[in-house]
Amino acid sequence: MHRGRRVKGFILAAGFGERLRPVTDLFPKPLVPVANLPSICYALSLLAGAGITSVIVNLHYRPDAIREYFRENRDFGLDVTFSYEPEILGTGGGVMKCRRMIGDDDFVLLNSDVIMNLDMAGLVRRHRECSSPGTVVLYGADDAASIGQAGIRDGRVVDFRNFLGTGVASGLIYTGAAVLSPAVFSYLEEGFSSIVYTGYTGLITNERLDYFKHDGLWLDIGTVASLRMASLRAVKAGVARRAAAVFGLEAAAIAADAHIGGRAVVRDSVVGAGCSVGAGSEIVESVLLPGSRVEDGARISGAVVLGGEVLKA
Repeated sequence: MHRGRRVKGFILAAGFGERLRPVTDLFPKPLVPVANLPSICYALSLLAGAGITSVIVNLHYRPDAIREYFRENRDFGLDVTFSYEPEILGTGGGVMKCRRMIGDDDFVLLNSDVIMNLDMAGLVRRHRECSSPGTVVLYGADDAASIGQAGIRDGRVVDFRNFLGTGVASGLIYTGAAVLSPAVFSYLEEGFSSIVYTGYTGLITNERLDYFKHDGLWLDIGTVASLRMASLRAVKAGVARRAAAVFGLEAAAIAADAHIGGRAVVRDSVVGAGCSVGAGSEIVESVLLPGSRVEDGARISGAVVLGGEVLKA
């Protein structure tokens, strides 16, 4: 099997983020702030930190906003190519559309809405050392059975959500990250499809699929509740600050231009850019998205605030 010398990056950023509405009515999901840093920056920082500079980003929902964010930040010093999908193609079709762009290189696949402190260099090294056609990143979760777990046997992935009928379990879930060789293209489809149930199952059935176990932080922002939790944990774990630092950005828990009124208490919370917290109010374990406002004397706990609306998580 021919192996390219370079490794490229592919970030999935086309999705609607329907479960995260009304937040995604205002922000496309890749730009939803997580601890005051757009979520796509976490994926970009993983790639850049491992020396991966050639990056493809697929787009569909609110593409102009995402392109503008990259322009404002000069593509973060990376060689970025956008792949616009007039009709959304899913994780499988979106990658297949970029077959010529990827060429003969291995590529790292990342979701734009997942926050983790993945050892990217270690992942790529393992993939290369094993001459693997595909290496997916898995993570142990107590509720893996309800989320949908990978099947593991003899050190290899043999199933996902019992799609192939193996009945094999593992307690491990797919994180949305992988390193793939061009071999995966033999099993992808050009229309709307999932890479898991086309590319990955194709590799399992015809070649092999390896895995890399991630034991660190793994957070997603699929819902308002998980966005709140991810933001608070990203601050406490320092992952937001470290991701921002890769590009010389700031990700303070309380944005520099936020206004905090007199006698207001902000505890274990994130306050975004341009926010206004009224005098005498109390904000506890909550997230105020950029431009949000809290009235004088308000009490907000365990919520996400969007504009003037309190979204209970």
